[in-house]
Amino acid sequence: MKIFGLALPVLILFAAGSVARAAGPDLAEAKDNYMTFCVKCHGATGQGNGPAAATLHTKPRNYTDCALMAKIPDDTLFKAIKDGGASVGLSPEMPSWSKGFDDDEIRGLVAYVRTFCKK
Repeated sequence: MKIFGLALPVLILFAAGSVARAAGPDLAEAKDNYMTFCVKCHGATGQGNGPAAATLHTKPRNYTDCALMAKIPDDTLFKAIKDGGASVGLSPEMPSWSKGFDDDEIRGLVAYVRTFCKK
């Protein structure tokens, strides 16, 4: 069966892919990305105490500080990861990851970072 020139199975696959994207970020992938690229500074538990943190002029963000994290919108976290800390008035030592992660991966990192705050 064809609808608007597309075979029905193609249409079904397209719709299924749209549903999967709408389900939210892939936290498993985000955790892998975090553990590979972010843990060096932000630490495995998100406390800003990774092995490279001691070499930085500004201590990395402590994602377990729920009071502070509640004041930071997701858009700000997204921009800081994508364009670097200086883009949101934070430390220029936080690099831009725009060439390392696509927007969906950055949204996943934002969601994963939010898991460190346990109320």
